Amino acid sequence: MPLSRASKPRRYLMCPPRHFDVNYSINPWMDPTKPVDTRVAVTQWERLREVYLGLGHQVELIEPVPGLPDMVFAANGATVVDGRVLAARFRYPQRFAEAKAYLDWFVGRGYQHVHEPEWVNEGEGDYLFDGRRLLAGTGFRTDLNSHGEAQEVFGRQVVSLRLVDPRFYHLDTALAVLDVGEVMYYPAAFSPGSQRVLHDLYPDAILAGAADADAFGLNAVSDGRNVVLPQTAIGLIEQLRSRGFEPIGVDLSELHKSGGAVKCCTLELRD
Repeated sequence: MPLSRASKPRRYLMCPPRHFDVNYSINPWMDPTKPVDTRVAVTQWERLREVYLGLGHQVELIEPVPGLPDMVFAANGATVVDGRVLAARFRYPQRFAEAKAYLDWFVGRGYQHVHEPEWVNEGEGDYLFDGRRLLAGTGFRTDLNSHGEAQEVFGRQVVSLRLVDPRFYHLDTALAVLDVGEVMYYPAAFSPGSQRVLHDLYPDAILAGAADADAFGLNAVSDGRNVVLPQTAIGLIEQLRSRGFEPIGVDLSELHKSGGAVKCCTLELRD
């Protein structure tokens, strides 16, 4: 019998994609020659926000800045655990200014423990909290040295995981936290050693196939019961149901053109 699951109210930070575009390429999904419909992106994003509100979660908004088309991917703006904030520092100059915008938001909201990073880190793109520890990605964006910095900021165990496939350039494209101590992930996105670490930590994890991983199915958000993910990740949706979760499929196909989906748009505020 599937487990009985309970959802937990969450608070998220999101950024409307009013300036969304693909006019540069910093990951394999981005192709500036392909047209982007910003109005469609806004409509799809609004639907995602409505799903969260319908589930009883709070959604805070940050004002998008003109000239920062990737600012919609709020997960990259910081990592927040126990009310402590590790601000972002981006790898590519096209996104540098996003860090200040998000930092200013947290300072302006009265957060008392906001750490400006020494090392490159791209927020919850590469830091995922499983309720006990931080899983930390490296290999393409976040500097390995940042993992030690995060441990000092949060006082939590940090587990380093190396990504090896450039299509899965952030940890949140290859792994999703479902509940305390429960995850789903795509093994081929990780180095052999990191695969062994994940197997040891989560022997009962849901494993994604290549098709679902390519559909951004692991770029998902869970409240412990409801799992919001791209609607085309059919295999993962079936696996989630078999484990007692309630998958909710959404269409973020326009944002996929920049290499992002549900989780990329969603920064959890763990106060």
